[in-house]
Amino acid sequence: MKDYIRAQVKDSISAKERYLADEANITQLDNICTEVIAAYRAGKKTLIAGNGGSAADAQHIAAEFVSRFYFDRPALASIALTTDTSALTAIGNDYGYELLFSRQLEANAQTGDVYIAISTSGNSKNIIHSLEVAKKLGLKTIGLTGQKGGKMAEMVDYCVRVPSDETPRIQECHILIGHILCAAVEKELFEKQYRK
Repeated sequence: MKDYIRAQVKDSISAKERYLADEANITQLDNICTEVIAAYRAGKKTLIAGNGGSAADAQHIAAEFVSRFYFDRPALASIALTTDTSALTAIGNDYGYELLFSRQLEANAQTGDVYIAISTSGNSKNIIHSLEVAKKLGLKTIGLTGQKGGKMAEMVDYCVRVPSDETPRIQECHILIGHILCAAVEKELFEKQYRK
């Protein structure tokens, strides 16, 4: 079992090293940070969605924006579209699972907001449908996915492709990328005034 544990940790590290080794990934994430910072400076918000483990990642990232990351500072508006069980079950029952996130975008999103869509395959039907709606609403779109990109790759302004086909490795990189985004936004907007 110890060898298995070591192999799992090594696989996780390897996926992150492959991501880091491609300078285009770093440039892209820098551009994403700039987009989200600009949206917050303009009084906009982030909306985040995903299924299963990606739903947990959506909630995690939104919570870091709303609460805090490294230090105390003003809250940032962020909504995980995965948390309201009444809305989720009503939409699923009345309209179908494919409209789970798009319906919430129609209700809560405004032009200029940033939508972060998470799908390890890039093909989740409710994510794909929500990206179609996001474009119509004038949202900036960021996709977090695996190395193949799926249908999402052609639909978003920024497609972050983790260099792996294994769901656990992809999700582990996604939360790292989410943490970097939260830290960068907090640093740029608040560090000089609020960090002690």
